[in-house]
Amino acid sequence: MIGILAVQGGFAAHVRALTKLKVKNSLVVSAEQLKECDGLILPGGESSVMLKFITENNLFAEIINFSAQGKSIFGTCAGAILLAKDVINPQQKSLGLVNITMQRNAYGRQLQSHVAMGETTLSSEKQEMVFIRAPKITRIGSNVKILAMYKEEVVCVAENNCLLTTFHPELSPDLFWHKYFVAAI
Repeated sequence: MIGILAVQGGFAAHVRALTKLKVKNSLVVSAEQLKECDGLILPGGESSVMLKFITENNLFAEIINFSAQGKSIFGTCAGAILLAKDVINPQQKSLGLVNITMQRNAYGRQLQSHVAMGETTLSSEKQEMVFIRAPKITRIGSNVKILAMYKEEVVCVAENNCLLTTFHPELSPDLFWHKYFVAAI
């Protein structure tokens, strides 16, 4: 079962994506619910609001422990920010599970949001990428694998059991990245 952090942001779109793929999923708002999951999606939204909730509801350490158990985590946009080791613009606490630095709102305001086609090392075909107030990966640690690029910018990485996208794959019709995440579990 794949859990979807459901405290704020685009969790409903991830539910639709997994349901379309016929993957059992559940909403996660507590440590007890997280323990029932084999994988976890941290959706897009507002990372500072999500961070406040997971901290106040004792999910911060639980998510780190979940990862330490080898369970897979998929962070999209704000969820990717939460997984980064370092967060800037402004600086923010994070789970620190992936050795990258993430710059919040790097592509500008809502008006700069756009849909693009980017390249991935996982397919010869370009993949649709929906950028909404997207963050930017500004530093990549030595064990981090680059999985996708757009305009010479890294937009998807993986380290250990964590997958991060700076875009919103749940808004693309083919669900390429969800299929990849599910297969990895």
